[in-house]
Amino acid sequence: MKSYRFSVVVEKDSEGYFASCPELHGCYTQGETYEKVLENIKDAIRLHVEDRLEAGEEISQPESVTLTSLEVAV
Repeated sequence: MKSYRFSVVVEKDSEGYFASCPELHGCYTQGETYEKVLENIKDAIRLHVEDRLEAGEEISQPESVTLTSLEVAV
């Protein structure tokens, strides 16, 4: 069994939490609590990777990840 490491973005809004994995396009989930959304995104990533491996696709790993926020005046 091989281990992979992916970045995960977690956002909180009035309805709970939303998590996505930028390296795996379309891999996202939600949860009522922070702990639940982390559990859900871990499952979503595992399923996404399993599907890609079964299809013979390569799983690339990021060399580095940078997170920042920008203020934009409109």
